[in-house]
Amino acid sequence: MTRPSTVGHRPPATGPWLFDGPRGTRPDARPARQGADGALPQAVLFDRDGTLVTDVPYNGDPARVAPMPSAPEAVAAVRLLGIPVGVVSNQSGVARGLLTRHQVESVQDRMDALFGPFEVWAVCPHGREDGCGCRKPAPGLVLAACERLGASPERTVVIGDIGSDVAAARAAGARGVLVPTSATRPEEVAAADETAADLLQAVRLVLGLTQTVAAGTVTGWTAAEGAATDRVLEGPARTEGAATEGALGSPAATGRALGGPAPTDPAATTPRSPGGRR
Repeated sequence: MTRPSTVGHRPPATGPWLFDGPRGTRPDARPARQGADGALPQAVLFDRDGTLVTDVPYNGDPARVAPMPSAPEAVAAVRLLGIPVGVVSNQSGVARGLLTRHQVESVQDRMDALFGPFEVWAVCPHGREDGCGCRKPAPGLVLAACERLGASPERTVVIGDIGSDVAAARAAGARGVLVPTSATRPEEVAAADETAADLLQAVRLVLGLTQTVAAGTVTGWTAAEGAATDRVLEGPARTEGAATEGALGSPAATGRALGGPAPTDPAATTPRSPGGRR
């Protein structure tokens, strides 16, 4: 990654910052499978703050990155099915002079280490007043990530914790799922097409999975692969490396996908971001 920015630099309102992961080189990368109805998504995109990691306003410190409850398991479950996973994130702290590009990328590097490398990062560094087309609820981040992944927006899912996340999905023609936290406004919950209590439930919803993978919900799985996916989807307790080694590809890959600090209570650690909700 290049790291050219300094604090105080206001990026021109053009497009998002796009960062590619090591696509096709992850040890846990697998050919995409199809559900029984052929309707598995082509890509799943997660919001960053308040969805994958606790929302520390304008965070540029990798040491403060902590996964949300069940987030590593949710990401691992999507990857087990060979579906590309990306992140779409507003980072208006850059426009406000509170963050540098280097700091944004340092947080991304920490998340890649905790979750395993994401295949694409689409980041909006602009403020609300900049008039860009990428700041959620505009569709630019979702469309850019889909283009980079070669995924159709209509076959893409966006999972986030506030209304702008699902509004961006809707504007792009994608499917949006809201996972409410203490930062989510009641009117956003009411307006959402689909909601889930936590990330694992959201993943079960969008993948059409409950506990039936081994029974044939996904075609082409061996019994061991199906059982491993079921274990990941069972709940927030972390799956041991030995249990998922065969499905994820290696113990190291399992550690990246499921490791990291113990999850924390989102109600206690997810404040509403001051000055514009990210």
